[in-house]
Amino acid sequence: MSPASVSGVESPYAWARLAASLLLATIGGVGMWSVVVVLPSVQAEFGVDRAAASIPYTAGMIGFAVGGVFMGKLGDRFGIVTPVALSAVSLALGYIGAGLSPNIWLFALMQGLLIGFFGCAAVFSPLVADISHWFDRRRGLAVGIAASGNYAAGTVWPPVIQNLIDTIGWRYTYIAIGLTCIVTMLPLALVLRRPSPRHDHAANGGGTLGRLPISTNALLTLLIIAGITCCLAMAMPQVHIVAYCGDLGYGVARGAEMLSIMLGFGVVSRLASGWISDRIGGVRTLLLGSTLQMATLCLYLPFDGLMSLYVVSALFGLAQGGIVPSYAIIIREYMPASEAGTRVGIVMMATIIGMAAGGWVSGAIFDWTGSYRIAFLNGIAWNMVNAGIALWLLFAGRRRFAPA
Repeated sequence: MSPASVSGVESPYAWARLAASLLLATIGGVGMWSVVVVLPSVQAEFGVDRAAASIPYTAGMIGFAVGGVFMGKLGDRFGIVTPVALSAVSLALGYIGAGLSPNIWLFALMQGLLIGFFGCAAVFSPLVADISHWFDRRRGLAVGIAASGNYAAGTVWPPVIQNLIDTIGWRYTYIAIGLTCIVTMLPLALVLRRPSPRHDHAANGGGTLGRLPISTNALLTLLIIAGITCCLAMAMPQVHIVAYCGDLGYGVARGAEMLSIMLGFGVVSRLASGWISDRIGGVRTLLLGSTLQMATLCLYLPFDGLMSLYVVSALFGLAQGGIVPSYAIIIREYMPASEAGTRVGIVMMATIIGMAAGGWVSGAIFDWTGSYRIAFLNGIAWNMVNAGIALWLLFAGRRRFAPA
């Protein structure tokens, strides 16, 4: 009997665990999308301006970013069940508390702390890191599937939430979401009770990695920079496509459709990139995704017709979806398995910072120039930095073993 079959790696249980992880990510991922849908209702309920009504979203994203590191460290130390169970309870308390909030500030606190930090943060990077321990030959595909839960949540939850708001109001909708999370997520967490088999495939004896002439901390720093720069570029279409379509006269509804198409094809991209990374490795997959994202960003410059934007947005989704999961693959290829949750969480936090900063910078450039053209060029420039890091990692690994 092979060591893999004994440990459960690539076993039927590993696939069942992956299915449970995908469901958990899709259900718990509601924390990233619900506040966007409910924003107009919350603004009207509390009688605040649009800026104040946007504070809960900002609080939720900050909580999601920082919480991923904390929850990843918790998973490294106690196993993935602990952060997932905590997530289920926190989401229930957070949504019920938010649904009963008397003002925007308590609503924002619930969104940032319970829904963001302790809630949906546990069902992204910690789950991705955990599932990477259960697959070897198909690790890239497994990571891509687990990471797709985030996009799947963005596809499934918004129409459901909007329908509920129209039927029972936003407060009862939030309470219903909280009850749904705890009822569904706690049983799914039980599927993850078996301890993960952790195997360090990286030769980490001294401070030099097996295939890269740099330390793990230096590599982590490069991945943090790569995560920020790729998402500075990624944010331009994802954050501003709706407004862009409105400015072009096509209407915001068309832009919302393009965003949905972008996220849908992003799921396809994550699955395809995972399959590809199992064959060419994480660094090459990162370089491929970065190059394709840069190419599709360039397509937004000459093509601004309605049908052209639909096509380019679909291509952009296909290009960018696999970039973020590739960081998890690189970490598992070159860093200790026992630190996977923490390090994946740190890099994922960097990607969220990049998205937040990229969305703001693109808006600021539009305010300054009156056009998104410079904002697209800004994204392309940051994308070049990301591609440069991927290229350096690729050639540094080759030089490490080049004949003298």
